[in-house]
Amino acid sequence: MTIAAPTLPPAVAAELEAGLRALGLEPAHAPKLLAYLALLAQWNRTYNLTAVREVGEMVSRHLLDSLALHPHLDGIGTLADLGTGPGLPGIPLAIVRPQLRVTLVESNGKKARFLREAVRRLGLANAEVAETRIEALDRPGQYDAITARALATLGQILALGGHLLKPEGRLLAMKGARPDEELAALPPGWRVERVQPLAVPGLDAERHLVVIARAA
Repeated sequence: MTIAAPTLPPAVAAELEAGLRALGLEPAHAPKLLAYLALLAQWNRTYNLTAVREVGEMVSRHLLDSLALHPHLDGIGTLADLGTGPGLPGIPLAIVRPQLRVTLVESNGKKARFLREAVRRLGLANAEVAETRIEALDRPGQYDAITARALATLGQILALGGHLLKPEGRLLAMKGARPDEELAALPPGWRVERVQPLAVPGLDAERHLVVIARAA
C-alpha cells in the first residue's frame, strides 16, 4: 500500500533544525527526518502506530528524543533496536549515521509493514526490518549494541535480547527517570557501566541512558 505523506508546517522544520544543532548534528539531516515524520504522521491516522498524535510534538518526543542517543554510538557498527515500534530510535539513528547497520526488531505486523515502507521510501540501505519476537531473533553474538526505548525493565530486555550481543557488546537502554530499582535487580552476569542523564531539546522531562555490559 502506498500512502501519500502530508506537507508539514514550516514551524516543524524549524524546530527540528534547531534541535539538531543543539544535539551537535547537521541540519542537512532534516529533510530525510521530516520525510520520515510525515510518513509516520500519515500512517498513524489509520494504523495507530504511536499515541503521540500531533506532528509538532513528535519532533521532540520522537525524533530528538531518539537522536539524544547519537553521541553515545561512537565505535558501534551494528545496532539492534528491540521492540522498535514505528522505528524509534532506530530509523532516526540510521538516518544521521549512514555507516551504522541497524536492525529494526518488531513483532507487530502493522508496525513491521510501516517499517518496511519507511526503509524503502527513505532509501535506508543501512537498515533492515526483522519481523519477529526479540527472543526468536536467531543472531547470537552478532551486534555491538542493542537498544530499547520504553520497552520493558532492564532485566527483561536482557532476558529477551542479551543473546544478540557480542561478548564485548552493550545494552544502551533509553529510560525516563533514573531506574534505580531496575538497576538493583539486574540478573547475574551483567553490570552497570554508567547511567547518564540525556538532554532532549524541547522536552521538559527526565531522560537517562543506561549502559550495561557483561560482568567480567
